[in-house]
Amino acid sequence: MTIETSTAGVLALIGIMALVTLATRFGGVFVMSYVRISPRIESFINTMASSVLIAIVVPMAFAGDAGALAALSVTTVTMLALRKPLPAIAAGIAAAGLVRYLT
Repeated sequence: MTIETSTAGVLALIGIMALVTLATRFGGVFVMSYVRISPRIESFINTMASSVLIAIVVPMAFAGDAGALAALSVTTVTMLALRKPLPAIAAGIAAAGLVRYLT
């Protein structure tokens, strides 16, 4: 199946992706409405968020360019120092931008 890369085709793809995203979001909430949240399930849900984050960050640490490594390093140090995610994310974005601008 191929979709034309015209304006209509691109808009159709965006619409399809939006519908799939909404279906998975609403579907997850619907399914979880039938599940009793025990301490074991709560632990799984809390751990899953960290696992997804690690799955995104680790490949970047090994295969990323200098900007990605700078962002990762600065974000980590800032998060450990301040314990606040927003300044850490901002510092990481600034570090990546600065390194990519200078190289």
